[in-house]
Amino acid sequence: MSSILQLQEILETAIKNLKFPENPKQLYDPITYIINLGGKRIRPLLVLMSTELFGKNPNDAVHAAMAIEVFHNFTLVHDDIMDNAPLRRGKATVHEKWSTNTAILSGDVMMVEANKNLAKINPIFLKNALDTFNATAQGVCEGQQLDMEFEERDDVTIDEYINMIRLKTAVLLGGALKLGAIIAEASERDADLIYQFGENIGIAFQLQDDILDVYADPEKFGKQVGGDIIANKKTFLLLKAFELADRENLHSLQTWTECEAFDVKEKVEAIKQVYDVLDIQNIAKETMDNYMNKALALMELINVSEEAKANILDLTKQLMARQF
Repeated sequence: MSSILQLQEILETAIKNLKFPENPKQLYDPITYIINLGGKRIRPLLVLMSTELFGKNPNDAVHAAMAIEVFHNFTLVHDDIMDNAPLRRGKATVHEKWSTNTAILSGDVMMVEANKNLAKINPIFLKNALDTFNATAQGVCEGQQLDMEFEERDDVTIDEYINMIRLKTAVLLGGALKLGAIIAEASERDADLIYQFGENIGIAFQLQDDILDVYADPEKFGKQVGGDIIANKKTFLLLKAFELADRENLHSLQTWTECEAFDVKEKVEAIKQVYDVLDIQNIAKETMDNYMNKALALMELINVSEEAKANILDLTKQLMARQF
């Protein structure tokens, strides 16, 4: 059984060995740039872990892992354009460093490069892997579209929000795990179970992110606390607060979310005060824990030894151990 560190080393070697055409440089340099900005590489790591979970050599899944990593970075390039984000991991985003048109085109070719990597896996798994990869990629795009639509709507429900984060964030974790299972020749049942495990972990992780945005220690969070509140982002916390608020709290929520000119600190404090009165943090934590527990129950059903499950469960604990 490989350690997480050993699997990360396999990934780093594979990333260094990624080869893109040299010309036109303006098309391919941005791809090398974004991929080498680093990050935790969680999604490709899950591909390798899943292959090993079902008893096969993680090296067999390296090409699938690279397909997932290149695809994920493609979504970041395009998301940054849509969000008009100047920074990614503390460095200039691709559209800032080059241009928006270059970023769009480099992103497009990254999707092609992701498919080229996937095409290198053993042909006997290719159809199943391609179906899983395409369904995952399509889901992520659907989630991004819903997220943008929600910005214009004031009637978004909690169920709609959960479905949006399932698509935008969670299906990629599920898809990565299922790809690893396919390459390891896991049974269809186990491949579906590991997919559902990943989906539920992904939802729990995003809910945790929503909570951290309001309640994290600013020293440890790594980004502005209250950013979602400032941007009126329809997170689980805001939607739940609107759902539970009485007349006075509802008036406060409406006033602050509709106000165009405001003191940032004052707005964050006012919305947070409503959350505290309504016990929104604990409601969100309970919902997060429900998805986490559902994921762990699905893992229990997978037909491999507890020892084989240790790596994925350890990584899950690490992911969910961020401090409130």
